Amino acid sequence: MEKVVAQIEELPRAIVRRVVKDKLSECCPDYDINLQKDSLLAFSESARIFIHYLSATANDICKESKRQTMNADDVLKALEEIEFPEFIAPLKASLDEFRKKNAGKKAGASKAKEVNKKRKTEEEPSKKSGAKSKHSKGDQNNEDKGGAPGNS
Repeated sequence: MEKVVAQIEELPRAIVRRVVKDKLSECCPDYDINLQKDSLLAFSESARIFIHYLSATANDICKESKRQTMNADDVLKALEEIEFPEFIAPLKASLDEFRKKNAGKKAGASKAKEVNKKRKTEEEPSKKSGAKSKHSKGDQNNEDKGGAPGNS
């Protein structure tokens, strides 16, 4: 059972390897550094523990604010609280970039929703008038047969 739980919490090895190798290639562009399996496991486990510690601290900050939904500001405050202030500026920059990219998508989605809503609003009156004309036509047929509207 412990092995199953450990596998669920493990970070994807391919992603960890890519992140580590990318960073190492930035630091030492002249060398192609290989990673042993145990070093990759150490990086992965370290990152997992860091994520757990950061998320627990951010959760505490969120609870102190009497909220149930954690936001980016909680994570930024948690980074400061666990004494990793050097991560705050790069994280803010990444968040700003992410928000700018998604702002365009949200605006496009909002416009699409608005157009669909307008289209539905325009279709409803025509459907209603179509339904009325069918009803009134049936009443007219009954009147032609000498009956009162609605009587068969």
